Amino acid sequence: MTKFLEELRRRIPVPEDRLPPGQVVTIKWPVLHYGDVPRVDTGTWTFEVSGLVDRPFTLTYDELLQLPRKSVQCDIHCVTRWSRFENVFEGVPVQLLLQRGGVQPEAKFCLVSAEQGFTTNLPLSDLDRPDNLVALKWSGEWLTPEHGWPARLLVPHLYFWKSAKWVRGLMLLDADVPGFWEQNGYHMHGDPWKEERYGGRGLSQHDINKLRNLSKKNV
Repeated sequence: MTKFLEELRRRIPVPEDRLPPGQVVTIKWPVLHYGDVPRVDTGTWTFEVSGLVDRPFTLTYDELLQLPRKSVQCDIHCVTRWSRFENVFEGVPVQLLLQRGGVQPEAKFCLVSAEQGFTTNLPLSDLDRPDNLVALKWSGEWLTPEHGWPARLLVPHLYFWKSAKWVRGLMLLDADVPGFWEQNGYHMHGDPWKEERYGGRGLSQHDINKLRNLSKKNV
């Protein structure tokens, strides 16, 4: 741990049972992504639920805004080792969308799609939880483009790369298909309490450094 992180940990004491191993608390919300922030036209934007569902459907942005919303207070944990406590997100419950689509018995996993072709994967058991949202607001304000506007997935119990920014759809599958970060070495699951940061293929330190550099582009 660097001297900066050690000093930060001393300044912001937290209960050990609240901070996952290897994490440091920040009061800021760092901006981390790969590539440019996409330019989104909400007039043509859509959100799709597809795959192993009885009733596939597509929502426009206005239709998404008209759906029931809820607020969720949660801690978030980034794979790059920062955590931020007591965030309040507002959005459409993922469970509502799954119920509307009608999940088929064969569905066990989800491939989440986002702008610019980015994807990430989730077991259905991790997706189908009451605190998960298609988030529209944070701390009472609309998400900024840097943090995923017009919508981002919120799956707060996993590392935050699973909460895909600029989310565009959920495809339910019967197999676990790796997304962009998982193909590049991140863990298929991403539980912060188990430090599931990187995949189990014996990553070298060079590989790990490459992943860190990728995730810190455009900070």
